[in-house]
Amino acid sequence: MANYTLQINGTSQQVEVDPNTPLLWVLRDHLQLVGTKFGCGIAQCGACTIHLNGNAVRSCQLPISAVEEASITTIEGLSEEGDHPVQKAWVEHDVPQCGYCQAGQIMTAAALLQQNPNPSDADIENAMNGNICRCGTYLRIRAAVKTASQNL
Repeated sequence: MANYTLQINGTSQQVEVDPNTPLLWVLRDHLQLVGTKFGCGIAQCGACTIHLNGNAVRSCQLPISAVEEASITTIEGLSEEGDHPVQKAWVEHDVPQCGYCQAGQIMTAAALLQQNPNPSDADIENAMNGNICRCGTYLRIRAAVKTASQNL
């Protein structure tokens, strides 16, 4: 066990965990930030996507020992009121179905728009590739990202 001080959603959080514990489980089990979901456990589905220093990363395979100096943002920290342009566009385009993948999809889209505020369809497809939606709302996801880009 080791002590870690993490910068999560703009606040300092302390945890004592095994250095190999994936960040996903620290967020969910130790800090009760349960918006980040467990999907596949092998960093392939995108449900566990968070921002690490502004970049979208999969937290299920990222050991806590690799992130102590980083700035971490979870879906809970994207906006306090749920009014980030991506979140608003998600509602406008009725993207969620079952909702399980949505936090990861939103976090990936928000990171894309932070890096590229006017993405092409190809840019969106490339960035969102690998975020699996069991309900198949990919066309609505792309439309929502486009709408969000216009409302930044």
